[in-house]
Amino acid sequence: MALISRKKVPYPINSNLREYLVKYQREVPLKIHYTDLLRFSNAISLYDPKGNDTLWLSVFYDPQDTADIFQALKTIYAHLKVDGDLSILNHLSVDRVDLCTYGNTRPFRVRIVNQINDNFDYFYIKNADASRVYGLELEDILSPNQVSYLTSGESLVEEHIAGIPGDIFMKTQLGDLNLNPIRLCKEFVKFNERCFVRLLGDMHSSNFVVDITPDFEEIYYRFRAIDFDQQSYEGKKTVYMPQYFKQNNLIIELGMKYMTPESVRQYQIEERSQIATRMRIEKSRADDILDVMSDDIISTSEYVSLLRKDLARHYRHQAFMQCQTMGQIVRTSLRLLSTHSQTYF
Repeated sequence: MALISRKKVPYPINSNLREYLVKYQREVPLKIHYTDLLRFSNAISLYDPKGNDTLWLSVFYDPQDTADIFQALKTIYAHLKVDGDLSILNHLSVDRVDLCTYGNTRPFRVRIVNQINDNFDYFYIKNADASRVYGLELEDILSPNQVSYLTSGESLVEEHIAGIPGDIFMKTQLGDLNLNPIRLCKEFVKFNERCFVRLLGDMHSSNFVVDITPDFEEIYYRFRAIDFDQQSYEGKKTVYMPQYFKQNNLIIELGMKYMTPESVRQYQIEERSQIATRMRIEKSRADDILDVMSDDIISTSEYVSLLRKDLARHYRHQAFMQCQTMGQIVRTSLRLLSTHSQTYF
């Protein structure tokens, strides 16, 4: 079983990471930041369609400030989605600003509505944390999913990642007659491998979504991380393997029923090969972020020591013992992508 030891310590964005973000156009000067949104004057609880408290608050601002705040939020959305093309602003409105009341990060969620077709979208504004930035960047480079995010000083803006939350999916979808358990479990194996190779931790069912895509005769699934707070922080290798979280047991049990060790191994090798291909395609960018990450301090020396020993035993590869930072451990892990001597599921 994977256990998170204690509340994670946030780490600031240092000058080298900031330089990387500027180089790859992730850093944008915004007119409103996370701390500005904390100055709301009123708030009410937000309930879902069934009347359950979502543990989010819808917040309200003084009338004389609301227009300027909403205009700034629409501008952020334009930077996030259309590279700062402000011509779309006339078609957008801010429908709601919500504050999460649980968890460590207390993000704001902004609901944007397109007035032409009433379609809506969300984005999030959080306190910037180096771990989260590394997690988002590695997700964009190493996974099959593109991720849009921006930084501005001490604020982080993230796009909404669509899908059914993992815990809700397990409650409502596993009994569906149209469920394809083999395809679902295959994708979980690949998701597990991605997390472990790049050391993204805490992927229990509340921290990922399941994206469902119908095709001609089949249904395709993809597991997508939505929380990058635990990128390369903890010292236990099991924290980086979704298979060890009890919240994911229903999918694990499904995999034990429908998959063989041989098929699991095949999907692990397949995913590692795909990550290696993405590394080659994005070599310059991947090298740059790993250079910055390798010199950064984003965890404790105790956790670095524990994890390098754990991974050295796991891979039977002593290069991990030379690592002094979490970034160096991630780089060593990625260099082993051509080695498929272990079965991890």
